[in-house]
Amino acid sequence: MTLEYLIFDYCEDEHGIGNWDAMASVSEERVPAMATEIEQVLRWASQEFPGSQYGLDDGGDWDYDLQVLTEGGQPLPASFDSGSGKLLLAPPPAGRTTATLSLAGSTQFFAAFTTWLSENQEN
Repeated sequence: MTLEYLIFDYCEDEHGIGNWDAMASVSEERVPAMATEIEQVLRWASQEFPGSQYGLDDGGDWDYDLQVLTEGGQPLPASFDSGSGKLLLAPPPAGRTTATLSLAGSTQFFAAFTTWLSENQEN
């Protein structure tokens, strides 16, 4: 599956900690496709780096932050269940839905993610 909605950009802070950030804003009928892409990214990360999804300061290999907002700016409950590999997303109201997904990770995580992303991100 090629990512069509999530377009990732890499940034690094002054301490050398890297983040891959993506944002997508879609109409109501496209929310399931966007959610599938988020699920695909998080499933890959949890399968490739199992049991290591927690803060980097605590020795984790990777972590993520997912925020989903309605068109009116209200948060839409969303979480990823690594056990089932499923994204749990409340039904969106009419209008646009915007999701932001940020990944932080170790050097090893980012090397693997960069390779995966090059194979799965639309050019």
